[in-house]
Amino acid sequence: MKILRVCSIGMASAVLGAGLSPFPKAIAAPALEEVLVTATLRTESLQDVPVSVNAVSGEKMQEAGIDKIEDLQAYVPNLSMSETGIGTNIYIRGIGSGINPGFEQSVGMYFDGVSYSRAQLTRAPFLDLARVEVLRGPQNILYGKNSIAGALSLISARPGDEQEGSLSVLYEPDHEERVIDFVLSGPLTDNLGARVAMRKRSMDGYIENLTLNRDEPERDESTFRAILDWDASDDLTAMLKFELGKFNVDGRQIEIVNDQPSTIGAFGGASYTQILVAQFGADPSTLDNTLNYKRSSNGDYSNNRTRNLTLNVDYALGEGTLTFITAALEYEFDELCDCDFTGANVFSVPFNEDYEQYSQEVRWASPVGETFEHIGGVYYQTSYLDFYDSIVIDSAIIPTAVALRTGSQAAGNSIANTTTPRYFSSDAELWSVFWQTTWNVNERLRANLGLRYSEEEKKGTRSLTVADLQGNERPLGTVDGVLDGVFKIERHDLNDVQDTEQLAPSINVQWDATDEMMVYATASRGYKSGGFDARSNASPSAAPNAAGNVILGSFEYDEEQATSFEIGAKTSFWDGRAELNIAAFFTQYDDLQVSIFDGTLGFNVGNAGKAETQGLEFDGRVALTDELTMSAAIAFLDFEFTEFENGQCYQGQTPDSVVNGVAFCDYKGKSNQYVADYSGNLAFSYTRSFGDAMEFRAATDFVFTDEYNSSQNLDPSQEQDAYVKVNMRLAVADVKEGWELALVGKNLSDEEVVSYSNDTPLANSSFGSVNHYAFVERPRSIALQASLRW
Repeated sequence: MKILRVCSIGMASAVLGAGLSPFPKAIAAPALEEVLVTATLRTESLQDVPVSVNAVSGEKMQEAGIDKIEDLQAYVPNLSMSETGIGTNIYIRGIGSGINPGFEQSVGMYFDGVSYSRAQLTRAPFLDLARVEVLRGPQNILYGKNSIAGALSLISARPGDEQEGSLSVLYEPDHEERVIDFVLSGPLTDNLGARVAMRKRSMDGYIENLTLNRDEPERDESTFRAILDWDASDDLTAMLKFELGKFNVDGRQIEIVNDQPSTIGAFGGASYTQILVAQFGADPSTLDNTLNYKRSSNGDYSNNRTRNLTLNVDYALGEGTLTFITAALEYEFDELCDCDFTGANVFSVPFNEDYEQYSQEVRWASPVGETFEHIGGVYYQTSYLDFYDSIVIDSAIIPTAVALRTGSQAAGNSIANTTTPRYFSSDAELWSVFWQTTWNVNERLRANLGLRYSEEEKKGTRSLTVADLQGNERPLGTVDGVLDGVFKIERHDLNDVQDTEQLAPSINVQWDATDEMMVYATASRGYKSGGFDARSNASPSAAPNAAGNVILGSFEYDEEQATSFEIGAKTSFWDGRAELNIAAFFTQYDDLQVSIFDGTLGFNVGNAGKAETQGLEFDGRVALTDELTMSAAIAFLDFEFTEFENGQCYQGQTPDSVVNGVAFCDYKGKSNQYVADYSGNLAFSYTRSFGDAMEFRAATDFVFTDEYNSSQNLDPSQEQDAYVKVNMRLAVADVKEGWELALVGKNLSDEEVVSYSNDTPLANSSFGSVNHYAFVERPRSIALQASLRW
């Protein structure tokens, strides 16, 4: 079976007989192996695709230890992904969805053509992939209306024509990481092939929990996939995929990284953690408040299960191909968030989510090489989401703090042993029709015109009440006044229906300026669905502000629109030994959907206004010699909010307006979370044969970024410094016997990197202390990897 090396480079050489040089100049000069992708739903060379695409092969991911999307971002400039206290962020070119279960993702994820639109699914580990393709910029025609910032396409490895198998084992001693991958593939009969893949991964973690005396996050992941490929006839082929996944995590990679003295006299100028220890008897480990890979926590977890069944049928209809993709997707997770992020028992938030999705796509593709080429089809999807969470106050800390701050012991007593059960559901039914036509004007000029029309109905409900620790609803009383006045929590019971219609057009022109250069220009307009806020604690009673914008806190939020322009060039030179691709883009977003922490215990969702993102992206690769190759990618990004009056103020910031008692800061002219002026990577790959059938393989990656803000309220204290990470892999392999032994080093420069930070809940609102928590990426790790292929 031939392995396609994407983002690594294969060399071609020939020996023309005894006595001749093994590398004749006219025949065997180093050359780049062609990279094939399916970004346009057809198999094409990466150099022919008129969009900014990064492709990473499954082989590269296994060798580099890319286990999930969070690891992938190092190799794709302008892609950012991180976990947060209660959700997941994924951004492309500065645009993402924020953390709210009501959101669909701005970056669409598609697994073997099936939409995985829920944020939690981006945490799932990778298994036996042929490649991952990252398409930057709106991809609304072929990939759906919600891919307004870009799309990630994951493609499973498929059965081959020959029996093959592999076993790979990785062990990293410092964090006790163990990974076992097993693959068995090949034909069962003359027209039926099968592939079975399994992965088991465990890790003790790299953060020391001082309170519980254990390492975190402790991971336990297992994934199983079975694929059947059936060549029923010359005209009909079918692929059936079944996958089960489990990824459980005990603990979090969270630390308190900023803790300043209280401004409330009752607390004597002590900091938040000092108050918790001195006045409330919290474990002394709570005082740890610097980034040092140590945390203080009472314990938290996330248990996840996924199931997927996909049937893909291709039927040759005339000279074209009719494709049917039918899929059923389910997942559920249970989490416990120690959401004060300290070893003090302040409060916790248990939550769980259940999701079911059924989808059907029917697509027709005409043959290539004609004057007009077409891809069109119909898509239908239904989904059902149920979400639950509750703030649990089961200690004396919050009641005492309320009594001290309000001067009322009765107010403090009223919220003791209180929970706030919240239930959210969202049912959606979507159908759309799409069409894209390519007009081959002549041998060098092509024009692509695309259109997608969508209709969607969503039904949403959200209820919140106040109960005791046993779940019994408490009567209206003083507790409601305290929860509303201090914590912005109100009982409510809401339901609504949202109907939307969207028309997304796109036009693209390609011109082969020379045999080695293709240039393109694209203009498109895309949409992302509106929906319902799942996590606000407040009843949506706020009125529009002076500009007519709806204040964050409304149950329903509107659709988001993007107008995008991109020009680029894909070039090949030096007799095929080098490639350089360039893209320049400008995108304007209207009614940008945002999720804003309310400063106490909740997140509100709404439409921010307008934003613009623009920049340049470069990527290239070169065969320096037959043994040494180099690849590089760099992106320059400029993001600006052009209208966003109701942004969240950071702690201590003077608000620009106060509406209905809520402080807002104007973000006009500001950048966004995760936006770095530049980011990129530089990679070298070296292979040298020796002995009878032995190879020495070496790969070094330099991953770099300029400074960025890790906090969604752009607090200046939460700037992440620029850094350069160094990853390296050294291996010895026997090509004939199929074994390989390697050392895999990640973050060898031991950079301290914060992927996400935010205000610590209640620290400022209840205790008057500026305090931040942060998610910290893994420090240096060196693993031993052994693999066998047959």
